[in-house]
Amino acid sequence: QKKSQKKRSANKISKSGARWHRFLRRFDNRRPFAYNKCSKKRNGAAMKQYLEVGLLNNTHGVRGEMKLTLWCDDLDYLRRFQVLYLDPEGQHPLHVTALRPQKQGAIIRFAEITSIEQAETIKGKVLYGDRADGKLPEGRTYIQDLLGCLVIDADSGTAYGTIADVQNYGSCDIYDVQQGKAHTLVPAIDDVVVEKDVAAGVVKIRPMKGLFDAD
Repeated sequence: QKKSQKKRSANKISKSGARWHRFLRRFDNRRPFAYNKCSKKRNGAAMKQYLEVGLLNNTHGVRGEMKLTLWCDDLDYLRRFQVLYLDPEGQHPLHVTALRPQKQGAIIRFAEITSIEQAETIKGKVLYGDRADGKLPEGRTYIQDLLGCLVIDADSGTAYGTIADVQNYGSCDIYDVQQGKAHTLVPAIDDVVVEKDVAAGVVKIRPMKGLFDAD
């Protein structure tokens, strides 16, 4: 199966079965760095505490408002964050005072940014949210946390590879499982995905017949 070149934000959220949005993940937590603060551990390694939620792509007006490209599922999810950050360590906070939709993105205003001159200084910056502020519903997972997870057979324990990417084409998430140079696209539906333990870095599946057969 050919791997799509279209990338999906690691901040978005993933859900087995029918699609619910797109944080988000879309988010699934919809790429690896080292962070000072972490809420979970995966096999002793720290998981990202601050996740990319969008890109400040331009200024809007003269009072410091900015145009935001969403890298999360939707605006409702983003409204959970009263504070966003300009860095992946959470050292440069910005307090959100207004947020409204605009076309495929949003217009955002911060307490610290009150003029177009100030807005120009952060244009092109990525915004990060603290995962502690963005509680996920039961059964949802950040794409970020799925990346690198080992995919194994729920019955035999056979290792099929690791999740290199997560795609979505409307009906469900698709895991790009990589082993060596080979890529296999696995539908993240209830009949296939048996268990996701992102803290342990393991996803157990019961693959459809022929999915991992050699070409």
